[in-house]
Amino acid sequence: MTVQVYMDHNATSPTRSQVREAVLRAMEAGGNPSSVHALGRKARRLVEDAREQVRKAVNAPKSAQVIFTSCGTEANTLALTCTDRDQIWAGATDHSAVRTVREGIKLIPVNVNGLIDPFQLEELFAGGGDDVVVSIMLANNETGVLQQVEGIANIAHRYDALVHTDAVQALGKVPVDFQALGVDMLSLSAHKIGGPLGVGALIATKDVKINAINPGGGQENGVRGGTENVPGIVGFGLAAEIATAELDGMSKVKEMRDLLEAQIMAAAPDATIIASLGDRLPNTSFVAMPGVDAETQVMTFDLEGICTSAGSACASGKTKASAVLMAMGLDPAIASSAVRISLAQTNTIEDIEHLLSAWTGLYQRKNKAKSAA
Repeated sequence: MTVQVYMDHNATSPTRSQVREAVLRAMEAGGNPSSVHALGRKARRLVEDAREQVRKAVNAPKSAQVIFTSCGTEANTLALTCTDRDQIWAGATDHSAVRTVREGIKLIPVNVNGLIDPFQLEELFAGGGDDVVVSIMLANNETGVLQQVEGIANIAHRYDALVHTDAVQALGKVPVDFQALGVDMLSLSAHKIGGPLGVGALIATKDVKINAINPGGGQENGVRGGTENVPGIVGFGLAAEIATAELDGMSKVKEMRDLLEAQIMAAAPDATIIASLGDRLPNTSFVAMPGVDAETQVMTFDLEGICTSAGSACASGKTKASAVLMAMGLDPAIASSAVRISLAQTNTIEDIEHLLSAWTGLYQRKNKAKSAA
């Protein structure tokens, strides 16, 4: 039987057992949180308790708005299209949910390490920023690169711009502090931290006016009408609480990631570890195997029982060259041969060894075939 090794946690992380149990209890409890009877009040309490858990997970102020959504993409859409700002600026390597949220978005260039140049950003504000919302991804979902969001927010606020950060990939992997980041809005998603699929949140300061994306019903502070997904929200709250409590364990994940990269480079000095010189998420490695396209790698590893990806899971299963890597100015040959490996605390050294065996085996076979040609 093929060993199943899951190394695609940036796409989704399997639901935690405690979360599954909490979701089931919420489903069994029933009740509509908008009803005034006892069951309704109980459901409302469950929602509000989860709202507090999510708020605390990112150290948002008590006055902050915590608006539950169906996913991180919807949270991003709320932040960028439901304020009174007409211009949207986004990092060139931000998630497609941000870069394509509407036409006419100004993309802020990044350097080869995937970082925004603050001096270049300052130049963009030459005409002012009081009609601008700037969106900068806190942690890139493909490369793991950590942006200097606090500094970017300081610059943007000097020109009266609103600042949003997509923190979907950061939560549970690195500390996320809404107040320290200095942003106006922040997006999250439950399924990246072992919570249920289909629930996310937008957190915003009390001063940000967010217009209704769905006005019917008046739920979620009048922003998102419709009966709340109580079981999903309950699961999200618990997952956020657990993930932040377990952050110390990410140091062991980083050790495994670093071991993996060191062994790959020892076996294949011509391989490329994307953005290896910058600050990255401790669980993420984006590795280019020279001469072997990403699709071949992903399929080969899958046959070996190893789950990886060629980048964002939101690319409809496509394995074409990563738009993120192209925006970083990487050679198209590297961009088209890069595979993302994303770990979690459930991974083991044996998992790393299994992937290394599959990776080096494919690399050696391709080199042997090339030499024989």
